[in-house]
Amino acid sequence: MPACPALFIGASASHQGKTTVTAALARHHARRGLKVRVFKTGPDFLDPMILERACGAPVYSLHLSMVGLDACRALLAQAAREADLILIEGVMGLFDGTPSSADLAAAFKVPVLAVIGAHGMAQTFGAIAFGLARYRDDVPFHGVLANRVASARHAQMLSEAIPHGLRYCGHVSNADDIALPERHLGLTQPAEIEGLDARLDRAADAIAQTTLADLPPSVHFDDATLPAPPRLLEGMHIAMARDAAFSFVYPANVDLLMAMGATISTFSPLADEPAPRDAHALYLPGGYPELHAATLAANARTRASIAEHVARGNTVVAECGGMLYLVETLTDVEGEKHAMLGVLPGDAAMQRRLSRLAMQRVDTTHGTMMGHTFHYSTLATPMQPVLHASHATTGTTGEALYRHGPVTATYMHAYWPSNPAAAAALFRGELL
Repeated sequence: MPACPALFIGASASHQGKTTVTAALARHHARRGLKVRVFKTGPDFLDPMILERACGAPVYSLHLSMVGLDACRALLAQAAREADLILIEGVMGLFDGTPSSADLAAAFKVPVLAVIGAHGMAQTFGAIAFGLARYRDDVPFHGVLANRVASARHAQMLSEAIPHGLRYCGHVSNADDIALPERHLGLTQPAEIEGLDARLDRAADAIAQTTLADLPPSVHFDDATLPAPPRLLEGMHIAMARDAAFSFVYPANVDLLMAMGATISTFSPLADEPAPRDAHALYLPGGYPELHAATLAANARTRASIAEHVARGNTVVAECGGMLYLVETLTDVEGEKHAMLGVLPGDAAMQRRLSRLAMQRVDTTHGTMMGHTFHYSTLATPMQPVLHASHATTGTTGEALYRHGPVTATYMHAYWPSNPAAAAALFRGELL
């Protein structure tokens, strides 16, 4: 039964600074020469990019339904065998969602650090901390950290408001200049944040002034492993679009493809790199094609290579932003229409409000595959879905899955390890 110091970073709500604090903890302990492994709760691509930059290692997802209890257990056991510290960032508020961050912390008995944005409050801070700590007896509680604190006097009032028996771990000041910039899908990608490492170092310096400067207590994890997946993609070359426009990729998805025998290469549509001619399949992940639509529209070499790949009948798997790249036009939020590849019939349009956010599941002939959807665009297309996903908890109709020639496209971001056989079928171009 491997043991490792571990901490779960939760919060009272979204936008309290969980990612900033988790990254600060990771950078602080990594600077001490410790091997830090960080996980993110739920379906997220952007927070893990920041956390990977902070700790220097890939950040994997944990979620009791999307990833599954057994896979979560195996991922944590592997980390505990290798690392000096495990950090798990929660999602939304600690008790929000089904399953929630609290459910995950309770399942593996990882103590929770509650991050509370203290701007605009004083003694009420203590009441929120007390509620988070006492709401469920089965959730182990480490302590509370005040974020966005205005002054030394403000910090004093917050610490004095903590009820007896709760640990006050300290505070992070507004003046530390460590908050991470955001845009419509979440945090800005690391490569686009000027001075990110300096910002992370300042965050680590702030954490060094709190009780969190020391390692948390060790947690014992079950010594679990998962069986190797079948070699269903033996000898297949899969080329993946990878750049600032196509960056929403689960590391576990890529690991699975390679474990099933595939060779993975990457190419950049933004750099007008052609898709490799010897690729048996292309993977166009989600990302921000809408921010780079004019460049993508002008890049003729990539356009021609993908058209040639499709004309040869070779498989394409496109998710969300990858699907938008393949349609005829993409209209940005300013109303400007850009010509996309025209591989799929239809027109996409960005909007300023969220179109859909939900955990999703799709039932295939190989069983259920889990995933999620999160987008600000709409798609008008004559294509008829071959399958519909459904909401993971309510069962209501979810995203459409389209097949058009050798192309499979959907807004759903699938977590392929939830069903390796279905993932292999996608890349072999077989019907699900």
